[in-house]
Amino acid sequence: MVHILSEQNSIFNQYVAELRDVTIQQDRMRFRRNLERMGEIMGYEISKTLTYQTKETTTPLGIAETSHLIEQPVIATILRAGLPMHLGVLNYFDRAENAFISAYRRHHKDNTFDIHVEYVSSPSIDNKVVILCDPMIATGGSIVLAFKALLAKGTPKHTHIISAISSRQGIDYVRANMPTRDFTIWCGAVDEELTAHSYIVPGLGDAGDLAFGTKI
Repeated sequence: MVHILSEQNSIFNQYVAELRDVTIQQDRMRFRRNLERMGEIMGYEISKTLTYQTKETTTPLGIAETSHLIEQPVIATILRAGLPMHLGVLNYFDRAENAFISAYRRHHKDNTFDIHVEYVSSPSIDNKVVILCDPMIATGGSIVLAFKALLAKGTPKHTHIISAISSRQGIDYVRANMPTRDFTIWCGAVDEELTAHSYIVPGLGDAGDLAFGTKI
């Protein structure tokens, strides 16, 4: 299942617009905060799909019946661009465990590239809900490889993939190549064009550079 949040009118659309705006992008703190806000909103939407139980809570005046999450998710992020969205999700699931995956594109002289995963730090994800953050799903290769790397830590019962901007091609690739059917994709917006260099158009540019500065 794919949820595209910008298809409905809400304040979420303002954050998408500001992420794309070439002038507003010059303020890195605002760019990071908008990604964080999107992570918060997606985290809230995902919370509606989780399992709860009723407990008694003592107030100053009596006892109230309240709902509590049975199990916190594991929040996983592809470094470095995914960190602001990760923080947004963690703001809402503040007791969650966390996982981090280092992945990068290795470019070749013929303008092609391979995606490599170098590092995984994760608790056990066996039979847990995983929220996997990556602000851009371009080709979809990074998400699929990151998920496969996480499988060394167990088999999740369900995975939520969250992204600010995705390409249609990337979404289709993820749907066709994930080694599980138990996943849901949450996108801020989906763009139809992916260039020969695998950049999303109109997209927003390089999310990692805009959030944290250019690489050398």
